[in-house]
Amino acid sequence: MSDSGTGEGDSKLAELRTDIDGVDRAIQDLLNKRACLARAIAEAKHANGETADFYRPEREAAVLQKVIERNEGPLPDEEVARLFREIMSACLAFQRPLQIAYLGPAGTFTQAAALKHFGHSVTTVPFGTIDQVFREVEAGEAHYGVVPVENSTEGVVTHTLDSFLHSPLKICGEVSVRIHHYLWSMVQRREDISVIYSHHQSLAQCRRWLDDNLPEVVRVGVGSNADAARRAAAEAGAAAVAGEVAGEIYGLRAMAANIEDEPNNTTRFLVVGNREVPPSGSDKTTLILSTENRAGALATLLQPLCRQNVSMTRIESRPSRRAIWDYVFFIDVLGHQHDTQLRSALDEIGGQASFLKVLGSYPRALT
Repeated sequence: MSDSGTGEGDSKLAELRTDIDGVDRAIQDLLNKRACLARAIAEAKHANGETADFYRPEREAAVLQKVIERNEGPLPDEEVARLFREIMSACLAFQRPLQIAYLGPAGTFTQAAALKHFGHSVTTVPFGTIDQVFREVEAGEAHYGVVPVENSTEGVVTHTLDSFLHSPLKICGEVSVRIHHYLWSMVQRREDISVIYSHHQSLAQCRRWLDDNLPEVVRVGVGSNADAARRAAAEAGAAAVAGEVAGEIYGLRAMAANIEDEPNNTTRFLVVGNREVPPSGSDKTTLILSTENRAGALATLLQPLCRQNVSMTRIESRPSRRAIWDYVFFIDVLGHQHDTQLRSALDEIGGQASFLKVLGSYPRALT
């Protein structure tokens, strides 16, 4: 039997690998060139006396949008955007490494959101409560903070909305993270599980699976899924509902994967900071407003959005804490507050509302 086919195959593989080596060298050369340009930008800013605003959310969003628009595959848009985000993160570290506060501890989905948004060339610092994240950024101890705001299955995170009522911070960005839950434990069999720990929202997102598979096991809500994983690692017979990273951090065994009831379970996170973000070309604006309690008052107040053809994507009500049965409304609309149509609508609403606060205009999440 002739082995010429094998020889031709080996030759073709060698040729392809040589081509890959050449592409790798070209990529590396271009990465170094980009890093040098980033360093030159930092030096130019220092020479001009600029010591802040090294991170430009609107600029990063515009770059990533162009990356997605010109992507011809075979890599999917999300993967190409992730790679470029990491490149920008590494280059930004030449100018100023960012410190990002997030709702911890380590291993939470909020940390995953922070790394998805900023890349891995930042320092992420965990805090125990949403209030602490806000205070850290307000004090200038962290450049930005990342907090959860809503889940596609279980709805709004009320602590985040309430924090905005009295905080001067602005929303500078948003991140969407697909949430996959695992059942983690140190036991060998599910029958040996006596208690399940998780954040109350995660327990709710997995309620149907838990009812079907572990209906008799006690469920205990804790502050975070990472804390649940820590308890599962320390207590005999304990298990945790948590993400992949949290389980791996604490050396747990995956008893079941993807146990969330809704396959498209997604959580939206907000990036908060001390500065307003200029337009990126694809923006969203979040408002807080209130009006007097009378029939049709809210509908009348929102009419300017309709007249100016501004699309409203979300509305939530929360107690104002100023009086019993007095509410404020959190509203997301498409567009930037400096866009002509939205600006006109906000001016009109501000003349009628008893309270109006723009929490920020920021680039819409791309992936």
